Amino acid sequence: MSHSFPIKRMIKAYASGGNVLIVTTILALIIANIPAINQYYFEFWEQKVTLEFAGINLFGHEMTMMQFINDALMSLFFFSIGLEIKREVLVGELSSFRQALLPIIAACGGMIVPILIFGFMAQGTDYARGSAIPMATDIAFSLGVLSMLGKRVPLSLKIFLTTLAVVDDIGGIIVIALFYSTSIHYMLLVYSLGALFFLYMGSVFRINSKLYYAFFGFIVWYLFLNSGIHPTISGVLVAFCIPAKPVLNPKKFIVTIRETISSFPASEDEALNKKTIFTNDQLSWLKRIESASDKVISPLQDIEDSLTPVVNYIVLPLFAFSNAGIYFGNVELSAIYGGVGLAIICGLFFGKFIGIFSFSWLAIKLRLAPMPYNSNWKMLGSVALLGGIGFTVSLFIANLSFVPLGALGVELLNDSKLSILLGSVLSGLVGYIMLHLTLPKTPVETDDDD
Repeated sequence: MSHSFPIKRMIKAYASGGNVLIVTTILALIIANIPAINQYYFEFWEQKVTLEFAGINLFGHEMTMMQFINDALMSLFFFSIGLEIKREVLVGELSSFRQALLPIIAACGGMIVPILIFGFMAQGTDYARGSAIPMATDIAFSLGVLSMLGKRVPLSLKIFLTTLAVVDDIGGIIVIALFYSTSIHYMLLVYSLGALFFLYMGSVFRINSKLYYAFFGFIVWYLFLNSGIHPTISGVLVAFCIPAKPVLNPKKFIVTIRETISSFPASEDEALNKKTIFTNDQLSWLKRIESASDKVISPLQDIEDSLTPVVNYIVLPLFAFSNAGIYFGNVELSAIYGGVGLAIICGLFFGKFIGIFSFSWLAIKLRLAPMPYNSNWKMLGSVALLGGIGFTVSLFIANLSFVPLGALGVELLNDSKLSILLGSVLSGLVGYIMLHLTLPKTPVETDDDD
């Protein structure tokens, strides 16, 4: 299968990151319900944080620790999503229209149906603005569950779920940009377009410096933060400006390597083994390789590779730890079987499954796209259930939906957190059981560990 190696690497990264997310979520729930320390847990996220340089607040306004995580650190998450989207469009699963069509159609169904279910159940209520909460699939959590079944899962299904989640992220980004912006300061947006222009010119002139992109990326983020457009959108726009082509052509790099190797004759292997001081010529060749190595990897790949562990093991766990803490002493059963809670659970568990599976069925029956290789309808349905693991983006949209509502928003947000957790756990558990029953008992792939 073409382009399978990059996406397999991404699957592994997210799967292991998903395990960390599970642990931090459980830890947050435990701490939030220990009477002796839970007060400190909740108060900590309300602490004010500032970043000052020469007496200037680089945030532009006061931020709590929670806001710093949700508005600043999560911008890095959406930046990494933007890099993934750009790479997948250029050389990955989204580069081939026919190959990408099935997960794209499935993702559309998985966004439309949950929104419709939530919207129907929320008509005329205070929580109707949260209709987008159940539309997202958490790529890390869902792949984490899928990874528990090992090589019994066909690679095609892993790619299907990964691509679906990426398309879901695109939908989430669009929704956040269109519906979760406050009063807009258009002049700041004009300035941000100027900063994006400089980023784009860096791509045109193949500037290889990470510092260059970090500097102008921060400016874009700052301007978005204070413009009224949610700052996470800046992360995606900046990502799209990062050059995907390397400064040095790979062919030239290979030539350089071969020339360098020839300057170290095989007859001198034993001498080189004991050597710590090189000749000037040899040092020059090694310096040339060092320089060439920095230039043969594109900024997009270089930054994405460096950022992935930061996002998976720091940013997302911090987000989960700060946002998933629910004090069950304030929770009533009505939050689960009624109101916003029931709407979210139905949207995630039923809506995602119905949307993903029905749209996939329609696409395959109409011969718009083939069934994933080595798969069947039962497997596809089971994976569709995993699409109901909303968690990260669902929590994020819940915050955007209800925090502005004041005291009522606090209550709705707490109910939403619990329901997102229950809906995601239910989807993950049932999806895992169904996959365990429907997958072949022996591995169907032999190259997952490449």
